[in-house]
Amino acid sequence: METLGAPGAGIAVALENLFPPIPSEVILPLAGFTVSRGDLVFWQVLLWTTAGSVVGALALYGVGALLGRRRVHALAARMPLLKLEDVRRSEDWFARHGRKTVFFGRMVPLFRSLISIPAGIERMPLPTFTLLTAAGSFVWNTVLVTAGYLLGERWSLVERYVEILTYAVITLVVLAVAVFVWRRVRA
Repeated sequence: METLGAPGAGIAVALENLFPPIPSEVILPLAGFTVSRGDLVFWQVLLWTTAGSVVGALALYGVGALLGRRRVHALAARMPLLKLEDVRRSEDWFARHGRKTVFFGRMVPLFRSLISIPAGIERMPLPTFTLLTAAGSFVWNTVLVTAGYLLGERWSLVERYVEILTYAVITLVVLAVAVFVWRRVRA
């Protein structure tokens, strides 16, 4: 961000989509802090970080599209405890709720990036995917950039609070997987 300005923040967010160890919870509040110092312009940061989110999401959408339904079914058939019926139910669910999932998924740590892959597998229309991704990412980016701006020197507090949300999501996922495995083994 220091070298490239707002486009640098956008590049960092695009990379965050592809390499989750780079958390947006650090990038975006830091960009907001940089805006508060007068080194960046608020609307440019939002524009570039949203563009970066879309670029990263489109790359993962492409991975899902290349993987395709047939390969997913073939992989599912080889997975222990997983049935093809489970995959079909997931596909049906995504067909009914995919738009909401893509939009709101942009605001959920962990799922922000991953939701692009099933959207690509299901071949969600690209204009719809792009619009929903941009809208959801814009909301997320605005919240975190604004928090960094308002907190100023204490911008790193945002990461702590979002980290709690991240751990909650991870806990729910682990519990859901444990219940799934327990039921399958029991059956």
